[in-house]
Amino acid sequence: MQTNQYLIDFYDHYNEDGRLAVQHGSVEFLTTMRYIEKYLRPGSRVLEIGAGTGRYSHALARRGYAVDAVELVPRQVELFRQNTRPGETVSVTLGNALDLSSFPADAYDITLLLGPLYHLYSVPDKRQALREAIRVTKPGGVVFAAYVISDGCLLDEGFHRGNVNVAQYVAEGLLDGRTFAARSQPKDLFELVRKEEIDALMAPFPVTRLHYVAADGCALFMREAVDAMDAAAFALYLQYHFATCERSDLWGITSHALDIFRK
Repeated sequence: MQTNQYLIDFYDHYNEDGRLAVQHGSVEFLTTMRYIEKYLRPGSRVLEIGAGTGRYSHALARRGYAVDAVELVPRQVELFRQNTRPGETVSVTLGNALDLSSFPADAYDITLLLGPLYHLYSVPDKRQALREAIRVTKPGGVVFAAYVISDGCLLDEGFHRGNVNVAQYVAEGLLDGRTFAARSQPKDLFELVRKEEIDALMAPFPVTRLHYVAADGCALFMREAVDAMDAAAFALYLQYHFATCERSDLWGITSHALDIFRK
Protein backbone atom coordinates (compact mmCIF):
# COMPACT_ATOMS: atom_id res chain seq x y z
CA MET A 1 0.00 0.00 0.00
CA GLN A 2 1.81 3.09 -1.24
CA THR A 3 1.46 6.37 0.62
CA ASN A 4 0.66 9.40 -1.53
CA GLN A 5 3.42 11.83 -0.53
CA TYR A 6 1.72 14.61 -2.52
CA LEU A 7 -1.23 14.22 -0.15
CA ILE A 8 0.90 14.23 3.00
CA ASP A 9 2.67 17.40 1.87
CA PHE A 10 -0.61 19.13 0.98
CA TYR A 11 -2.36 18.43 4.28
CA ASP A 12 0.72 19.30 6.30
CA HIS A 13 0.00 22.92 5.32
CA TYR A 14 -3.72 23.04 4.46
CA ASN A 15 -6.24 24.57 6.91
CA GLU A 16 -9.21 22.20 6.64
CA ASP A 17 -10.86 23.62 9.77
CA GLY A 18 -10.76 27.09 8.22
CA ARG A 19 -12.33 25.83 4.98
CA LEU A 20 -15.38 24.51 6.81
CA ALA A 21 -15.64 27.45 9.22
CA VAL A 22 -16.14 30.35 6.77
CA GLN A 23 -19.79 30.98 5.93
CA HIS A 24 -19.75 29.50 2.41
CA GLY A 25 -17.68 26.52 3.59
CA SER A 26 -20.01 25.87 6.52
CA VAL A 27 -22.78 24.92 4.06
CA GLU A 28 -21.06 21.58 3.41
CA PHE A 29 -20.45 20.99 7.13
CA LEU A 30 -23.97 21.92 8.18
CA THR A 31 -25.52 19.83 5.42
CA THR A 32 -23.43 16.78 6.30
CA MET A 33 -24.19 17.14 10.01
CA ARG A 34 -27.89 17.52 9.25
CA TYR A 35 -27.93 14.16 7.48
CA ILE A 36 -25.78 12.46 10.11
CA GLU A 37 -28.24 13.62 12.76
CA LYS A 38 -31.08 11.88 10.89
CA TYR A 39 -29.50 8.50 11.66
CA LEU A 40 -27.91 8.98 15.06
CA ARG A 41 -29.59 7.17 17.94
CA PRO A 42 -28.81 7.22 21.66
CA GLY A 43 -25.66 5.18 22.16
CA SER A 44 -24.64 5.23 18.48
CA ARG A 45 -20.99 4.36 17.84
CA VAL A 46 -19.29 6.34 15.10
CA LEU A 47 -16.16 5.69 13.05
CA GLU A 48 -14.69 8.49 10.97
CA ILE A 49 -12.23 7.36 8.29
CA GLY A 50 -9.95 10.12 7.05
CA ALA A 51 -10.90 12.37 9.95
CA GLY A 52 -8.47 15.21 9.28
CA THR A 53 -8.24 17.42 12.34
CA GLY A 54 -11.52 16.04 13.67
CA ARG A 55 -14.11 18.66 12.72
CA TYR A 56 -16.89 16.05 12.50
CA SER A 57 -15.50 13.65 15.11
CA HIS A 58 -15.24 16.35 17.77
CA ALA A 59 -18.66 17.81 16.92
CA LEU A 60 -20.22 14.38 17.46
CA ALA A 61 -18.16 13.54 20.56
CA ARG A 62 -19.22 16.85 22.13
CA ARG A 63 -22.83 15.74 21.66
CA GLY A 64 -22.12 12.65 23.71
CA TYR A 65 -21.42 10.03 21.05
CA ALA A 66 -18.49 7.60 21.20
CA VAL A 67 -16.27 8.26 18.19
CA ASP A 68 -13.24 6.43 16.83
CA ALA A 69 -11.23 8.06 14.06
CA VAL A 70 -8.55 7.10 11.55
CA GLU A 71 -6.32 9.60 9.76
CA LEU A 72 -3.53 9.13 7.21
CA VAL A 73 -1.51 12.33 7.78
CA PRO A 74 0.57 12.44 10.99
CA ARG A 75 0.31 16.24 11.29
CA GLN A 76 -3.49 16.00 11.13
CA VAL A 77 -3.48 13.38 13.90
CA GLU A 78 -1.49 15.79 16.08
CA LEU A 79 -4.01 18.58 15.46
CA PHE A 80 -6.91 16.19 16.08
CA ARG A 81 -5.48 15.37 19.51
CA GLN A 82 -4.86 19.06 20.26
CA ASN A 83 -8.49 19.80 19.42
CA THR A 84 -9.81 17.17 21.84
CA ARG A 85 -11.60 18.63 24.85
CA PRO A 86 -11.94 17.04 28.30
CA GLY A 87 -14.94 14.74 28.47
CA GLU A 88 -14.96 13.73 24.82
CA THR A 89 -15.23 9.98 24.19
CA VAL A 90 -13.03 10.05 21.11
CA SER A 91 -9.92 8.29 19.88
CA VAL A 92 -7.76 8.75 16.80
CA THR A 93 -5.19 6.43 15.23
CA LEU A 94 -2.83 6.79 12.31
CA GLY A 95 -4.09 4.58 9.50
CA ASN A 96 -5.22 4.13 5.93
CA ALA A 97 -8.76 3.87 4.57
CA LEU A 98 -7.68 0.90 2.45
CA ASP A 99 -6.82 -1.23 5.48
CA LEU A 100 -8.99 -1.06 8.58
CA SER A 101 -7.94 -4.50 9.81
CA SER A 102 -7.40 -3.13 13.33
CA PHE A 103 -11.15 -2.44 13.52
CA PRO A 104 -13.67 -5.28 13.95
CA ALA A 105 -16.45 -6.05 11.50
CA ASP A 106 -20.04 -5.00 12.23
CA ALA A 107 -19.00 -2.59 15.01
CA TYR A 108 -20.28 0.90 14.12
CA ASP A 109 -23.74 2.39 13.71
CA ILE A 110 -22.46 5.32 11.62
CA THR A 111 -19.35 5.23 9.43
CA LEU A 112 -18.04 8.45 7.86
CA LEU A 113 -15.87 8.27 4.74
CA LEU A 114 -15.77 12.01 4.14
CA GLY A 115 -12.29 12.50 2.69
CA PRO A 116 -10.49 9.38 1.41
CA LEU A 117 -12.46 9.10 -1.84
CA TYR A 118 -11.22 12.58 -2.76
CA HIS A 119 -7.74 11.10 -3.08
CA LEU A 120 -8.12 7.59 -4.53
CA TYR A 121 -7.57 7.35 -8.26
CA SER A 122 -8.45 3.80 -9.31
CA VAL A 123 -11.71 1.88 -9.13
CA PRO A 124 -10.07 -1.00 -7.16
CA ASP A 125 -8.76 1.41 -4.51
CA LYS A 126 -12.08 3.24 -4.24
CA ARG A 127 -13.96 -0.02 -3.89
CA GLN A 128 -11.47 -1.26 -1.29
CA ALA A 129 -12.08 1.87 0.82
CA LEU A 130 -15.83 1.45 0.45
CA ARG A 131 -15.58 -2.29 1.19
CA GLU A 132 -13.68 -1.60 4.41
CA ALA A 133 -16.14 1.12 5.47
CA ILE A 134 -19.04 -1.26 4.87
CA ARG A 135 -17.31 -4.15 6.66
CA VAL A 136 -16.86 -2.24 9.93
CA THR A 137 -20.47 -0.97 9.87
CA LYS A 138 -23.20 -2.90 11.67
CA PRO A 139 -25.94 -4.51 9.57
CA GLY A 140 -28.55 -1.78 9.30
CA GLY A 141 -25.91 0.88 9.96
CA VAL A 142 -25.36 3.86 7.69
CA VAL A 143 -22.28 4.88 5.69
CA PHE A 144 -21.64 8.45 4.49
CA ALA A 145 -19.27 8.67 1.50
CA ALA A 146 -18.17 12.07 0.14
CA TYR A 147 -16.87 12.91 -3.32
CA VAL A 148 -15.50 15.94 -5.17
CA ILE A 149 -17.72 16.62 -8.18
CA SER A 150 -16.01 17.60 -11.42
CA ASP A 151 -18.60 19.89 -12.99
CA GLY A 152 -19.10 22.07 -9.93
CA CYS A 153 -15.34 22.48 -9.58
CA LEU A 154 -14.84 23.14 -13.30
CA LEU A 155 -17.55 25.79 -13.38
CA ASP A 156 -16.24 27.51 -10.25
CA GLU A 157 -12.45 27.18 -10.42
CA GLY A 158 -12.25 27.06 -14.22
CA PHE A 159 -14.81 29.09 -16.10
CA HIS A 160 -15.83 31.38 -13.23
CA ARG A 161 -12.57 32.20 -11.39
CA GLY A 162 -9.92 31.26 -13.91
CA ASN A 163 -7.86 29.40 -11.29
CA VAL A 164 -7.88 26.42 -13.66
CA ASN A 165 -6.86 26.87 -17.30
CA VAL A 166 -9.58 24.78 -18.95
CA ALA A 167 -7.97 24.80 -22.39
CA GLN A 168 -4.66 23.66 -20.91
CA TYR A 169 -6.36 20.90 -18.93
CA VAL A 170 -7.96 19.64 -22.13
CA ALA A 171 -4.63 19.78 -23.95
CA GLU A 172 -2.91 17.85 -21.14
CA GLY A 173 -5.63 15.21 -21.00
CA LEU A 174 -6.87 16.15 -17.53
CA LEU A 175 -10.25 16.91 -19.11
CA ASP A 176 -11.82 14.97 -21.95
CA GLY A 177 -12.18 17.43 -24.81
CA ARG A 178 -15.58 16.05 -25.82
CA THR A 179 -17.35 15.20 -22.55
CA PHE A 180 -15.27 17.36 -20.14
CA ALA A 181 -15.04 14.40 -17.76
CA ALA A 182 -12.02 14.75 -15.47
CA ARG A 183 -9.01 12.45 -15.30
CA SER A 184 -6.79 12.66 -12.22
CA GLN A 185 -3.66 11.08 -10.81
CA PRO A 186 -1.99 11.37 -7.37
CA LYS A 187 0.04 14.49 -8.22
CA ASP A 188 -3.26 16.28 -9.04
CA LEU A 189 -4.34 15.67 -5.39
CA PHE A 190 -8.09 15.51 -6.02
CA GLU A 191 -10.08 12.89 -7.90
CA LEU A 192 -13.02 14.61 -9.62
CA VAL A 193 -16.04 12.47 -10.49
CA ARG A 194 -19.63 12.59 -11.72
CA LYS A 195 -22.68 10.84 -10.29
CA GLU A 196 -22.73 8.20 -13.01
CA GLU A 197 -19.22 7.18 -11.97
CA ILE A 198 -20.34 6.94 -8.34
CA ASP A 199 -23.31 4.79 -9.38
CA ALA A 200 -21.00 2.44 -11.31
CA LEU A 201 -18.58 2.32 -8.38
CA MET A 202 -21.36 1.31 -5.97
CA ALA A 203 -23.01 -1.26 -8.26
CA PRO A 204 -21.33 -4.38 -6.75
CA PHE A 205 -22.18 -3.57 -3.14
CA PRO A 206 -25.34 -4.99 -1.48
CA VAL A 207 -26.39 -1.70 0.11
CA THR A 208 -29.42 0.56 -0.12
CA ARG A 209 -28.96 4.21 -1.04
CA LEU A 210 -30.87 6.48 1.33
CA HIS A 211 -29.85 9.89 -0.03
CA TYR A 212 -27.63 11.40 -2.69
CA VAL A 213 -26.94 15.01 -1.73
CA ALA A 214 -25.33 18.05 -3.38
CA ALA A 215 -23.53 18.82 -0.14
CA ASP A 216 -22.61 22.45 -0.81
CA GLY A 217 -24.67 23.17 -3.92
CA CYS A 218 -23.70 26.53 -5.42
CA ALA A 219 -22.11 27.84 -2.22
CA LEU A 220 -18.54 27.79 -3.55
CA PHE A 221 -19.53 29.18 -6.94
CA MET A 222 -21.24 32.14 -5.24
CA ARG A 223 -19.00 32.28 -2.16
CA GLU A 224 -18.69 36.08 -2.13
CA ALA A 225 -22.46 36.48 -2.08
CA VAL A 226 -22.89 33.80 0.61
CA ASP A 227 -20.17 35.32 2.80
CA ALA A 228 -21.80 38.75 2.52
CA MET A 229 -25.18 37.50 3.80
CA ASP A 230 -26.31 38.59 7.24
CA ALA A 231 -27.60 35.96 9.65
CA ALA A 232 -31.21 36.15 8.44
CA ALA A 233 -30.29 35.94 4.76
CA PHE A 234 -27.90 33.03 5.39
CA ALA A 235 -30.56 31.16 7.36
CA LEU A 236 -32.95 31.59 4.43
CA TYR A 237 -30.26 30.44 2.00
CA LEU A 238 -29.67 27.31 4.09
CA GLN A 239 -33.42 26.66 4.13
CA TYR A 240 -33.42 26.83 0.33
CA HIS A 241 -30.33 24.63 0.07
CA PHE A 242 -31.73 21.96 2.39
CA ALA A 243 -34.98 21.94 0.41
CA THR A 244 -33.24 21.43 -2.93
CA CYS A 245 -29.97 19.56 -2.30
CA GLU A 246 -31.45 16.16 -3.24
CA ARG A 247 -33.01 17.38 -6.49
CA SER A 248 -31.58 15.37 -9.38
CA ASP A 249 -31.43 18.39 -11.69
CA LEU A 250 -28.96 20.05 -9.28
CA TRP A 251 -26.70 17.07 -8.50
CA GLY A 252 -23.93 18.13 -10.87
CA ILE A 253 -23.87 21.78 -9.81
CA THR A 254 -22.01 21.22 -6.56
CA SER A 255 -18.39 20.93 -5.55
CA HIS A 256 -18.99 18.10 -3.06
CA ALA A 257 -21.55 15.31 -3.00
CA LEU A 258 -22.60 12.97 -0.23
CA ASP A 259 -23.71 9.40 -0.95
CA ILE A 260 -25.57 7.95 2.05
CA PHE A 261 -26.41 4.26 2.13
CA ARG A 262 -27.50 1.52 4.53
CA LYS A 263 -25.65 -1.74 4.96
